[in-house]
Amino acid sequence: MRIERVELYELSLPLERPFAISGGVMRERRSLVVALHGEGHVGWGESPPFELPFYSEETLAGARDLLERVLIPRVEGRTFDAPEAVDAALRANVRGNNFARAGIETAAWDLEASRRGVGLAALLAERVGVEPASSIPCGVALGIPDDRNVRTLARWIEEAIPHGYRRIKIKVAPGWDEAPVAAACSVLAGTGIPLTVDGNGGYEWPGHEASLRALDQHGLLYIEQPLPPDELVGHARLAHLLRTPICLDETLRDARAARQIVALDGPTVWNLKVHRVGGLTEALRVYAIARESGAQLWAGTMPESGLGSQAALAAAALPGFVFPSDLEPSTRWFGRNQDVIKLTMDAQGMMRVPGVSVGRMLDRARFQAASIRLRPPPR
Repeated sequence: MRIERVELYELSLPLERPFAISGGVMRERRSLVVALHGEGHVGWGESPPFELPFYSEETLAGARDLLERVLIPRVEGRTFDAPEAVDAALRANVRGNNFARAGIETAAWDLEASRRGVGLAALLAERVGVEPASSIPCGVALGIPDDRNVRTLARWIEEAIPHGYRRIKIKVAPGWDEAPVAAACSVLAGTGIPLTVDGNGGYEWPGHEASLRALDQHGLLYIEQPLPPDELVGHARLAHLLRTPICLDETLRDARAARQIVALDGPTVWNLKVHRVGGLTEALRVYAIARESGAQLWAGTMPESGLGSQAALAAAALPGFVFPSDLEPSTRWFGRNQDVIKLTMDAQGMMRVPGVSVGRMLDRARFQAASIRLRPPPR
């Protein structure tokens, strides 16, 4: 795998509706896109940290700086045996910065996919000796309404149900939890659609134990990331206190964290986000630990554009991803004819897993209209 030239872009896609979680609000999806050129092929990857550090310590500006000054020079003009070797080169003497590394790392996998004329899912399945699924189930993620009105949330859920989603997820935060959950349960009664909640690390242990115990009464599929990312012990204890399974998201930052979760007899539902763990190579390491330990997986998103979502879609096609993913149709996030790769979902809430590389699906006109080339600078 010869990487002859690297291009870096900033991609900006306005959201159809502001998306609020416990830590902040997003109105536009800005991310970095990496294009690796080699031997007549191009591999595409996305680096999607937020502009402010309310989800993780990493920010968009920091990722760009590291990519331009440190990471891109490590791969440009070099030959690698496989994407795993690119991952190793990016990791050397770089702590964290998973989103920055993931931009190049996922592009390296796509470069191999382009060279071999296959999709990302086929490459991952080949590495672990399985057959990938041809389609994956999808769920919808609903943020906190601006007006903090449970009727607004109920209306959003009512609007989502006819689309066929296999799971409804709502964001919760201290002071916005029991009432919206009760409202959501009322709307979903009799539909058979499971409900999950996501705290994005907004609750403290043990101070908010009573609030989390109150959520245990509603028959949720799981409670996602209630405590801060570094609260491993609190999550392990909470998993044994509640009947409702605890799901880890931000805590599951790499295979090292996964091993500690298993050693602590911690939560066994894991939201595996490819970009948050640093790319597909590390995602496969986490996947192996999950399969050995019996943890149940599903694929989360940031959300990324349709370009970056291809990595999550490929991972979700592996056996062991048992819950609906956060992958949603492009129109849900960005409206009609805006995303650079259009994601679609059928009436049964299923999304097809592509069998071609990212570049084969990329709408170049939309990408050009929504992006600015950062490196090399436009002439």
